Amino acid sequence: MDTKLVTLSDGRKLEVQLAGKPQSSAIVFHHGTPGATNTWTSWMHEVESLGGFAFSYSRPGYGQSDRHVGRTVADNAKDIAEILEVLGITKTVSIGWSGGGPHALADTTLPQNVAAISIAGVGAYGANDLDFLAGMGEENHIEFGAAVQGPEAIEQWMQQNSPEIAAVTGDQIIDAFGGLIGDADKQALLDGSAEETAASYRKSLEVSYYGWMDDDLAFVQPWGFEITKIDKPVELWQGNDDFMVPHAHGYWLESQIPTAKLNFVAGEGHISLGQNQRAAILENALGHLN
Repeated sequence: MDTKLVTLSDGRKLEVQLAGKPQSSAIVFHHGTPGATNTWTSWMHEVESLGGFAFSYSRPGYGQSDRHVGRTVADNAKDIAEILEVLGITKTVSIGWSGGGPHALADTTLPQNVAAISIAGVGAYGANDLDFLAGMGEENHIEFGAAVQGPEAIEQWMQQNSPEIAAVTGDQIIDAFGGLIGDADKQALLDGSAEETAASYRKSLEVSYYGWMDDDLAFVQPWGFEITKIDKPVELWQGNDDFMVPHAHGYWLESQIPTAKLNFVAGEGHISLGQNQRAAILENALGHLN
């Protein structure tokens, strides 16, 4: 895999990782919150083995990507459009996990996009028919509570909590998650994804916590596009042993997106879902491209 910095029209640089033989069609991977390019390392290798082309990237403020103060979810799609132009990509399927879910959905506003897949993706904060925090671990209640209070409060939370995550190891990751993971996710981490997950978190915070902070602020304001107007195929994947993004979010997204199909997998958690359903998700993504 190759990693490069792509310079955008406003001078910011975004860290991009490529896998597979370059071609005009590609899968675009959007990491969670926090996360970075290497969140998708195993997925990228699998796409390459299947003859496909893909790229992952670190959202502004994560990894080596420059910060974009005040960004919205929709702003991120504009960044993706510039990456596509630089790479010569004319057809994409976007896959987003967790906090990357809304960003994958935002890509449906781009002419190059033909479909989006959201894996345990978060719903919209403040919606009348979604209790955003219900069923989440207590840690999320505190974190999003700070985000709602504004930049000063969430930055104070980041200063107190991000150092542990910035240095977390595979041996420490289960304890670091605390009440945010259940039995399915603990087992998934024990089965081999602990170090890859920890490495993703370390990379995401290697320069600063601003990507994480700006994600949280973006999630508690309007996304900047209307999901009720999406007219491209959308796949939603969700389990019910998820205490980061409870399954109510998946059902809510299905009710709002006209083209959505919900793949509900009983017993899966936030991490185990992508680990155990990866083959099916990638098969579907490549099917949309082809």
